[in-house]
Amino acid sequence: GSKVSSKISVLESLIGKCDKVIIGGGMAFTFFKAQGKEVGSSLVEDDYLDTAKQAMALAEEKGVELILPNEIVVADAFAADANTMVVSSDEIPEGWMGLDNGPKATDMIKEKLAECKTVIWNGPMGVFEMDAFSKGTFDICDALVDITAKGAISIIGGGGAAAAPPKGGPPPHKAPPPPPPGGAPP
Repeated sequence: GSKVSSKISVLESLIGKCDKVIIGGGMAFTFFKAQGKEVGSSLVEDDYLDTAKQAMALAEEKGVELILPNEIVVADAFAADANTMVVSSDEIPEGWMGLDNGPKATDMIKEKLAECKTVIWNGPMGVFEMDAFSKGTFDICDALVDITAKGAISIIGGGGAAAAPPKGGPPPHKAPPPPPPGGAPP
């Protein structure tokens, strides 16, 4: 998701209960800036830099792996036809904004997800509504279908993440069946 302010209580709760927490989408740039990285003109909530630092410290204290994308698709404008390039998360140029995970970041996140037995997905990896910035979100959606088919539990909720699967998710024959009423295993 994009805003630390709207997800911080969820994030703090997850850090208290999970082995891994993946932060992607616009929210990642507040965390990058809190780490002292340049973020160009990416979305950042400056009022929440200390909150991001506290979340990173809490994760370290609890032994939780806090995962941020290592590669970003950046654009020179917030537009479907913007000029784009893929850069390391350490090298976001001035005047460019991060709008999706890069391929290396998506692969790294998919590897981390493959180790999970339960996944709660609460926000897209990028601006999936624009094709140029949708690959990270849809590739993660496909990865969740794959790990769910292998027995993991995947829960998708939270604004953009909940809207993403129908637009770019797997074909219906790949999607796992919905749980029976009451949530009992089939």
